[in-house]
Amino acid sequence: MKKFVIGLRGGIGTGKSSVSKIFESLGIDIADADISSRNVMRPGEQIFTSVVDHFGKDILDSSGEINRSALRKIVFSKPEEKTFLENQTIPAIIKDLMETIQSSSSEYVMLVLSTGVGRTSLMDRLLVVDAKKNTQIERVMKRDMNSKNEVEAIISSQPSREDRLTENDDLILNEGSIEDLERQVMPLHEKYLGLARAKKLHG
Repeated sequence: MKKFVIGLRGGIGTGKSSVSKIFESLGIDIADADISSRNVMRPGEQIFTSVVDHFGKDILDSSGEINRSALRKIVFSKPEEKTFLENQTIPAIIKDLMETIQSSSSEYVMLVLSTGVGRTSLMDRLLVVDAKKNTQIERVMKRDMNSKNEVEAIISSQPSREDRLTENDDLILNEGSIEDLERQVMPLHEKYLGLARAKKLHG
């Protein structure tokens, strides 16, 4: 039977990971495109070799793995490099996500996507996590040690905040504490459990 899938979207620095971790702590399986991206670009994988051959060993960290922050700086400043990376990785990432969804044993699954906007055919509902632009910038500068200009370039390359907010079933505003996030997640979790059980009952 097809899994009941909740899509989770949000721009960089809005807090997708924080939100998905709360759902995970409630027993929900997470299919996260960022994690799948790490999986398909692990040392020894064919895509890892292709990416390192193309971009050079400067994108590797001290442990020999891909430094995602360094790679992000390159691809967001050069559109043709972004296209190359997406062509290399997207099919494998989708395959990895699908395998995670199909192997899920929780009542519903959360599909976390880092790019794009709107609902896909995989999703039954779409949850968007939102934050003000200044909040996004501060979080990413602190997390990735990027400059303000670098973070602004990444944000401008993604769908706009307005576009993200035009198509969603549910919305979380992440401007406060983890406790505030948890207060917003709990009623959504109960709603999703009810919807998933209804779908299972009625097909």
